Amino acid sequence: MGRTLAQKIWDSHVVHRADGEPDLLYIDLHLIHEVTSAQAFDGLRLAGRGVRRPDLTVATEDHNVPTLGVSGPGLPLTGPGSPVTDPVSRVQVETLRKNCAEFGIRLFPMGDAGQGIVHVISPQQGLTQPGMTIVCGDSHTSTHGALGALAFGIGTYEVEHVLATQTLPQQPPAQMAVNVTGDLPYGVTAKDLILAVIAKIGTGGGVGHVIEYRGEALRNLSMAGRLTVCNMSIEAGARAGLIAPDDTTFSYLEGRPHAPRGAGWEAALDYWRSLPTDADAPFDREVTLDAAALTPFVTWGTNPGQAAPLTSSVPDPDTMDDAGDRATALRALTYMDLTPGTPLTDIQVNTVFVGSCTNGRLEDLRAAADVLRGKKVADGVRMLVVPGSMDVKAAAEREGLDEVFTAAGAQWRSAGCSMCLGMNPDTMAPGERSASTSNRNFEGRQGKGSRTHLVSPQVAAATAVTGRLTAPADL
Repeated sequence: MGRTLAQKIWDSHVVHRADGEPDLLYIDLHLIHEVTSAQAFDGLRLAGRGVRRPDLTVATEDHNVPTLGVSGPGLPLTGPGSPVTDPVSRVQVETLRKNCAEFGIRLFPMGDAGQGIVHVISPQQGLTQPGMTIVCGDSHTSTHGALGALAFGIGTYEVEHVLATQTLPQQPPAQMAVNVTGDLPYGVTAKDLILAVIAKIGTGGGVGHVIEYRGEALRNLSMAGRLTVCNMSIEAGARAGLIAPDDTTFSYLEGRPHAPRGAGWEAALDYWRSLPTDADAPFDREVTLDAAALTPFVTWGTNPGQAAPLTSSVPDPDTMDDAGDRATALRALTYMDLTPGTPLTDIQVNTVFVGSCTNGRLEDLRAAADVLRGKKVADGVRMLVVPGSMDVKAAAEREGLDEVFTAAGAQWRSAGCSMCLGMNPDTMAPGERSASTSNRNFEGRQGKGSRTHLVSPQVAAATAVTGRLTAPADL
């Protein structure tokens, strides 16, 4: 019987297997940041252990860092010259720096040319490669599956286990295929595709599974689009998301700083080409979507599964068959202050955010700038554009994208997680409403009492121009 892509990677990384026990997996790359690693390092000290493979561990500062006042590397964390004003954030960043220095771990500090969101910098530097196992104390580690890596988020105690042993005990997951047939229509993006998938299967539809995204629509996506799709696999409850490596993957990786070179590159290609799912490999569950039927999507509720085509209206909970769905939708509409039947394009926003590990790459910024070029952000709307890494920021500035945004009235920032979550200065006040290219629209995600609508970069830019949820085609 054939094996899936995920099963091939899993089987090749099993260090120990025994009946009644989880498999012990070898981990090829461990990514850390300032929020979920401090307790793990304390555990190492208490046990008198070191880091087993510091050369396979990479750290960056992303969640807590401000996106204003970052002029370059070597910025102080204390005193009047520090852009970090929140005391809790300062402690977390300081702690990461001390831990990385003590245990010999590579760190990309705030303002460094290599710094950025952990799930942006690893692929762009070629650290993420097909066939690898990758973990991070962050749920959106599934992003790296876009390059054919088996990548998943882990908890604090698991972070300590990987630091100490470079292995991790895990139960083998079930296998799920999401088949997207045909081509995406013009103006429909990877973000719309993954929101449509989650709306179809629900936020629990992938629980216990690794999702492999398949079909012509996925093969035709750029690497940035694939990263967006795999990034939000966790929002469907999946353990990880994967797309088989192909020529798009290889072209993206070739020449990157940590990609193989010379004979090593040719050997890597031979291995990577052996990874795609065998033709006779069975999946435990399969779901199919018609790409041609998709349109720009937007969330109306407080989880990513509460999404609908932008051309539709706020749903009426009374029309839902399931009592649990009705109760959840009613609570969501109360929090979001929305009335059933309201056209989604009538919903006004006062904040627009372009960025995050979902949509903070150069291609995303280009797409938003193309919509915004020659236009103005609407009165009363605050628009933040935050590159996913300092490398993306520099590339965007070489192309003049920063000038497009600032000319339109948007704020051009430095790299960081920013308004994806309320863990840094980029937040919203209670009652404020955003169109956000990030990945979560939970209650209070962007600030206590804030209301979030998840959208693509193109819809975000069009919304900034009109002040209400808008598709670019409607400008």
